[in-house]
Amino acid sequence: MDVAIVAASMTDFGEHDSWIRDLLAEAGQSCLDAAPLDREAVEHCYVSNMASGEFEGQTGVMNALAHDLGLIGTYTQRVDQTSASGGAGVYAAWQSIASGASDCTLLVGGEKMTHRSTGEATDVIASLTHPVEYKHGVTLPSFAGLTARRYMDRFDAPRESLAEVAVKNHAHGAMNPHAQFQREIDVQTVLESPIVADPLRLYDFCPITDGAAGLLFCPVEVAAEHTDDYVVVSGIAGATDTHVVHERAEPTWMAGVAESGDEALAMADREIDAVDVAELHDMFTILEVLQLEALGIAERGEGWQLAREGVTTLDGDLPVNPSGGLKSKGHPLGASGVAQVVELYEQLLGGAGERQVDADVALACNVGGFGNCVTTTVLEGAR
Repeated sequence: MDVAIVAASMTDFGEHDSWIRDLLAEAGQSCLDAAPLDREAVEHCYVSNMASGEFEGQTGVMNALAHDLGLIGTYTQRVDQTSASGGAGVYAAWQSIASGASDCTLLVGGEKMTHRSTGEATDVIASLTHPVEYKHGVTLPSFAGLTARRYMDRFDAPRESLAEVAVKNHAHGAMNPHAQFQREIDVQTVLESPIVADPLRLYDFCPITDGAAGLLFCPVEVAAEHTDDYVVVSGIAGATDTHVVHERAEPTWMAGVAESGDEALAMADREIDAVDVAELHDMFTILEVLQLEALGIAERGEGWQLAREGVTTLDGDLPVNPSGGLKSKGHPLGASGVAQVVELYEQLLGGAGERQVDADVALACNVGGFGNCVTTTVLEGAR
């Protein structure tokens, strides 16, 4: 069954006094308010969330959301796939409609993180690594630094090229009223910021963020009965890579991204050249570069050139992260993959304001860990 998205919403990303339950309810209510369907139509209610228990001792968030939104009687489910929980939630919501199990599914992704210290938040996130790696103090930032160094040495990529990814995404985020960092930066600011994991510095990393985002799914035939403004999920796929990062033959190649991207594009009957705009998981600047190559947008070892040459800016041949990406918009773990699709929904329907690009086909790639798991989604405007 063909699947449509008929409504989308997100809270402001940043620091909130609200807890996870309130953030989820805010995004969920906004999504239902924007929908052409009555809330009584909702049959399934999914929540994408990585660590509400670890961050604030709150479990059962999916049942709480159904209660808070007056969706009593719906089937509920929490979707956890680490930092790819949002993309996995999109996949689960798509499956619920495509299988015929539900005729209307609400997905809300969210995370509350900023009340914890940077060290505490990093430790929660690092728990997704293999226990052997975790025991030795390995964190995702350390993986990023090691991979960035290998990539730069192997492909002769200048350090400034990674800084230019951050500069580009901050420029986009400055135009996003929901972004955590709505300000531009320059290359020098990135290069002079404190070292986190050499050669990567503070501005190569996304922030710790609170926020939530929502999407409403239904069959295309139902959407067409109620509105002309909807987006079609034309392709979606997930994949995994080795859980132990050092077991990979080449750590600068994201096999899970390549596999999920190939499958999603094949389902959509599209080539990568057909994609007009993309939202990639730039938790670190190096990750955007690696995803560009794994998806076939750039040749192997040449992904670092795209931001430098203006290819991935708003007025480039393929705008990447017009929302500001995780780098500028923020990264509330369970919300990020949902928010990627929210941005692309707005782009395809012409509602992105200053960030608007000319797009008919869009792609979102949401990554868990350091490529441990991936969901790629292809979206198109209603035909």
